[in-house]
Amino acid sequence: MNKFQQQQTGGSPADSRRILVGLDIGTSKVCAIVAEQDNDGNGLHVLGIGHAPSDGLNRGVVVNIEKTVRSIQRAVEQAQQQSGIVITSVTVGIAGDHIQSFPSRAVVTIANPDRVVTPADVHRLLEDSKKVTMPGDRRILHVIPQEYIIDGQDGIYDPVGMSGLRMEANVHIVTGLVTAAQNIYRCVERAGLEVDDIVLEPLASGYSVLDDEEKEVGVALIDIGGGTTDIAIFEDRTIRHTAVVGIAGRMVTDDIRRGLGIIGEQAERIKREYGCALESTILNDEVFVIPGIGGRKPMEISKRTLCQIIQPRMEEILEFALVELKKSGYLRRLSAGVVLTGGGALLRGAGELAQTILGLPVKIGIPSGFGGAALAPEVESPIYATAVGLVISAYRRAESAGSVVEEHEDVSEVHEERQKRSIVARMKKFFEEF
Repeated sequence: MNKFQQQQTGGSPADSRRILVGLDIGTSKVCAIVAEQDNDGNGLHVLGIGHAPSDGLNRGVVVNIEKTVRSIQRAVEQAQQQSGIVITSVTVGIAGDHIQSFPSRAVVTIANPDRVVTPADVHRLLEDSKKVTMPGDRRILHVIPQEYIIDGQDGIYDPVGMSGLRMEANVHIVTGLVTAAQNIYRCVERAGLEVDDIVLEPLASGYSVLDDEEKEVGVALIDIGGGTTDIAIFEDRTIRHTAVVGIAGRMVTDDIRRGLGIIGEQAERIKREYGCALESTILNDEVFVIPGIGGRKPMEISKRTLCQIIQPRMEEILEFALVELKKSGYLRRLSAGVVLTGGGALLRGAGELAQTILGLPVKIGIPSGFGGAALAPEVESPIYATAVGLVISAYRRAESAGSVVEEHEDVSEVHEERQKRSIVARMKKFFEEF
């Protein structure tokens, strides 16, 4: 596998291990998760977690390079100390309300004499699907096949090996601003790391909290983060719609700060300890004390009063999500309902409020996919959904590429192979053209 890091112990350049690192650069926090692939290649073990407050982003987009770099460095250092691994490259997420998606279609002729579809034909088809007209400041992040059609026969999800003359594909194209991706790349690079891949965050979250059965029958993922609410809809085991809404948990914190006249740090702590998203779920209206500002007397606030500040904003977030579900055309086809994840899902009553507004069954999404590791319980929280998903995305990408690096292979060869496969190499070309 091409995602290997050196062990920190002893500082030896040898003794390569199958290491994958996910870096979630969020509006409220930066989180790094280090995982190791099992020797049999069938699972992942968490080795270390690092997180740090994030001050350099607004609604998922970098607005201060220096602050973002420092947050990345702190999170990565913590993950390195916990795991004993020197981190050199990461799979990083991208979000923000600049993200847009749309359907497209492409057609190619099967060129080989046997008229049998090969992986090269599929690659050629997907490359052809990228030939769409876009503004000069946008670039394609993902091309996700919906289905393949061979000689008019639709409903094909793996065309390799099938016979035919003409192959078509319906695809879902995700685009983002060049400058947004460029700033993420620069922050990671200035933190002393390489970017192995840039992945849309709702896609990553879907990897970690959704199972194949949910994706098959129809499910919507709503990830309420700090700066953005990410939405992804799946059906027939493939993604059908993606959206990013620029309103999320930080606005809830700001409402508390303004409503109670306290500083942001206090508002965030109160939200986590006493916050509730639905007033009817409060059984014990406990009163808590807020320290006074600038020598003023402490204030006594009830949970119900706090909820009256939080609930309107949470309702607004979920109503925006409902608009996106309706816009997708899949609202009535979500047999598995909605999976709610991200930090916003930790608010008491969030699931009940979502069920009331969306009119669908709702469950809280807990990351999975890490078995047998001592640190696994530490990532079993909605706040780690994206970071865990980025690790799984790196794992799947390496597996699909079929790239296996043997232990003790020359480090320069590993680096060269990484550069060949990296999406960043393509992005650099985009940036130069831009």
